[in-house]
Order: sequence, then C-alpha cells, then structure tokens
Amino acid sequence: MGRFRDGRGMLVVRREAGGAVTVPLEIAASYRARTRGLLGRDSLDGAILLSPAGGVHTFRMCMSIDVAYLDKDLVVIAVRTMRPGRLGLPRLRSRHVLEAEAGVMAGWGVRSGVRVEVAVSDDSAAGR
Repeated sequence: MGRFRDGRGMLVVRREAGGAVTVPLEIAASYRARTRGLLGRDSLDGAILLSPAGGVHTFRMCMSIDVAYLDKDLVVIAVRTMRPGRLGLPRLRSRHVLEAEAGVMAGWGVRSGVRVEVAVSDDSAAGR
C-alpha cells in the first residue's frame, strides 16, 4: 500500500454476503494531522485514518472511540473501543489506525481479519 496524503476519501468495507459499506473518511498522514486527530471533537461523520500509525491514545478527547489497527495491506489486526484518557497498546504489525465513534465499526463489518479499502478523492491521491 502506498503512502497517503492528508485529505478525504471513502472507507469501503466489503460484506461477506455481498455488497459493501462506504463511509466518509478523513486521512491524516502528516505529523501535524496525525497529532491533531480527533482531539477536541465531540462527534465524527465517518472515520479518520491515521497513517502511518502503530498505536493511539485518547488523552484530551471528548468521546469514546472505536480503534482498528491495520497492517500494511489494510487488513484489520484488532479492534478496540477506548474511553477518553486511555493509552492504547501499540500493535507491532500495525501500519495504519482507523478511528470512529464508539460502536459504529461493528455495524460496518470492521473486525479482525477483514481487509478494508481506501478510495481517496482526486485531491488526496495516495503517493506512489
């Protein structure tokens, strides 16, 4: 998977029974954007992808979040729900972290072993 740039896109989760769930996605690839992440927000429309990232924290956050750790091929290694003020354990194989409001990832079908797709918008194309 190539490197991402800050911007927007869509998260695509393919269903085993067919079809797919698409979710608005923010991409935070620069150090500044990854550091800012979801700090100070009390809601999120969709998800945010932190790349590269191997772990996260929820210090100074206003809401609980679902966190999915992704490997280099965007396969989900683990999914955790984190309350504010927590430090998540880093995952050794994690190259990207996906964050969303607590409780939504299960409904999207994001779970261990699932490969997600990132469709970047034209102005946010992945550098290759």
